[in-house]
Amino acid sequence: MTTEDFDIPTDKLVVHPELLKYDKLYQPIEQSEFLNQKENNPMIGFGLDYVNVSERPNMDFSDNGKDIVMPMLSISIPIFNNSYKSKTKQNELEQEEILAQKQERLNNLETLLDKAINERISARISYNTQTKNLTQAKNAEEILIKNYETGIIDFKDVLDIQELQLKFQINKIESVKSYYLQTTIINYLTK
Repeated sequence: MTTEDFDIPTDKLVVHPELLKYDKLYQPIEQSEFLNQKENNPMIGFGLDYVNVSERPNMDFSDNGKDIVMPMLSISIPIFNNSYKSKTKQNELEQEEILAQKQERLNNLETLLDKAINERISARISYNTQTKNLTQAKNAEEILIKNYETGIIDFKDVLDIQELQLKFQINKIESVKSYYLQTTIINYLTK
């Protein structure tokens, strides 16, 4: 367990994979809106229409059987564009929803990161406290063993202090476990 915390960059949360998926959801709606705006514009079309004409019997005129090529021009002006406006409004609402979901997830990730940082600091403090307590308990054990040798105290008192040392060691192990668990969460969120 290290003795000092390293700087934890919270700006890396913005590019966290859980947030990038919202960007992927946002892009098709942008494209849909772009297409909707294109369809809302007036359109002009040019083209050729070709008709194959077979020769007609019993008819005599100069262009009998000649194929026909006709130039085509089409103009489309959207007069009733309420459907385009409603589609635009729907796209705006979907974009706002995705942005709100992204912000909510970012807030949740920031909360998780802050919680992990605080719990890791708490684990380090607990580790240091348990280390001090264990040292004091060992000193007390030495005193109790000398008193037991002289017959002043009962052996049960020595066992009690050894049990207390065991509790301090278990708490110390739990602190180390908690510290590394929180470090793993921090690494997941920031790397």
